Order: sequence, then C-alpha cells, then structure tokens
Amino acid sequence: MVLGVGWERTLVLVKPDGVQRGLIGEVVVRLERRGLRLAGIKLMRIDGALAERQYAEHVGKPFYAELVGLMTAAPVVAMVWEGPSAVALVRSTMGATDPVAAAPGTIRGDLGLALPANVVHGSDSAERGEVEVGLFFRAEELVDWRGALDGWTGAGGVPPRS
Repeated sequence: MVLGVGWERTLVLVKPDGVQRGLIGEVVVRLERRGLRLAGIKLMRIDGALAERQYAEHVGKPFYAELVGLMTAAPVVAMVWEGPSAVALVRSTMGATDPVAAAPGTIRGDLGLALPANVVHGSDSAERGEVEVGLFFRAEELVDWRGALDGWTGAGGVPPRS
C-alpha cells in the first residue's frame, strides 16, 4: 500500500506487563482518540530471536538482558498504527520512556510503573517504524481502509462539505 503524503506507519507493542494488567483496550482507545488508524493487530509471543532483532540497538547496554527477558516472558499485542505524523503522535501519547518522568495524561505517565515494564513500546522514527512493522507483520496482515472520520481527524485531508 502507498501511504498518503505525510503519512507514516509505526509499530506499537503492548508489552507483557500491559497485557498481564489488562491494559490493551486502554492503549487502543488512547491511540484511536488521537485520530490514528489501526492497520494491523495481533496477540503473540515474542521468541528470543525476535526480541534480539527488535532490540539489537541496545546490545551491550545494562538493561538489554532484562528487556529481552521481559519481552519474552508473556504475550504482547503487536499493532500497526498509521496516519499523518503517526510516529510523533504515538510517542507523545506514550510519554517519556521512564514512567516516573512521563507526564500525567500519557500512557506511561498514567499507567506505567517502572522500567523496563513501562506498558508500551513504539517506534522512534518513521524509518525504524518501517523496519519494526516488517519484523512483526507480513504485508498481507495489514488492512488498507478508510475511516468515515478520516477527513475530520486530518487522516484524509479536508472533510467533505456538509
């Protein structure tokens, strides 16, 4: 699928702590309310090899082993969100990585407890989003659709005249 001008796709994972705490719906609702469009979703277990590919940039950092351990401990919900400036919108909705520093009103600020169990993961750039989406989803698993409200959320240009 070819995305519209200014459109991005980004990966969001509800981490095992978020799944275990029953926060999947809360994460989905917050991203929908931002005007983003869900293009793919699945409940899955991340194996060690996938976790290592996902977090390869953190190899050698003190938190790497704990992060891989967390991500392979229980199921995650993998999602692809799309829309204009999707990466920036998701990241501002998630809040700072450390829940203690995350602003109230953000997912991590309201729901996160500690690192690395901070409820969600989101791609940090449009380029990384493309890579991460490819790690978790095949092209045929993503749905191309238009929402009835796209024009009102900025997702589809100017809304039609009424």
